[in-house]
Amino acid sequence: MRRLFPLPTETPAGPSSGEDREWGLDELADAYAYPDLPDLPDLPDLPAGPGGPAGPGGRPAAAWLRANMVSSLDGAAHHDGRSQQLSSAADMRIFGVLRGLADAVVVGAETVRREGYRPARAREAFVARRAAQGRPPVAAIAVVSASLDLDFSLPLFTEPLVPTLVVTGAQAPADRLAAARRAGAEVVLAGEGAGVDPARVVSALAERGLTRLLSEGGPKLLGQFAAAGVLDELCLSLAPLIAAGDAERIVKGPTLVEPERFSLFSVLEDAGFLFTSYRRKRQ
Repeated sequence: MRRLFPLPTETPAGPSSGEDREWGLDELADAYAYPDLPDLPDLPDLPAGPGGPAGPGGRPAAAWLRANMVSSLDGAAHHDGRSQQLSSAADMRIFGVLRGLADAVVVGAETVRREGYRPARAREAFVARRAAQGRPPVAAIAVVSASLDLDFSLPLFTEPLVPTLVVTGAQAPADRLAAARRAGAEVVLAGEGAGVDPARVVSALAERGLTRLLSEGGPKLLGQFAAAGVLDELCLSLAPLIAAGDAERIVKGPTLVEPERFSLFSVLEDAGFLFTSYRRKRQ
């Protein structure tokens, strides 16, 4: 792996050269460190309501929402229904590092079903680091679902190291809410009706102290975050593969009124894969 951007001489921390070599987990953790949260600007004003923000003017606690997605050269977000075939060993290392740095992994119910999600595993390289910060050994998995059409007998809900969160609306089906709680999941309300407000997802998790957020999709959920203006960073792995077919793009949803500008923050390369990070350009 080597750094392509910023230039090694311009990099304030981490590997000091662009030589092609295997990076350690600590180096990757430094490269993907979250910004200092106290310095983040507040999220947009939101009205009060179930699962809504607290604080002066109804402004939510500071949080940073990054997404981690993989794409083929021709824009496919998955191949034959799963993203694993577009991945690589280096991509999976970065995947693990991003999870090791996060407070919560936010994922849509469709992706949970399609990818066969399991609880986050404790990684020895991050357990001590997280403990020193007063954080649990792994990130919580937060499943966003309006209908709660989920199999609560799966290990994701019955065997996590920290309780799995289900993020839903205040008027979600009562029987499904009860099933989630019986399975040991914690319910987070992020919307006044039956649906889920993507901006409230961020604020509701932040109010629980989960401020370093990582979205692993899917494309529909990522599209909702983008439309709500709460996506701060996109970590995009570009695979040197052509998939063809009719696979979704990494973001799916209504066209934004104006395209949102992101700035290139980092580019790493390994075996032809490009690991990019773009951060939302703020006024």
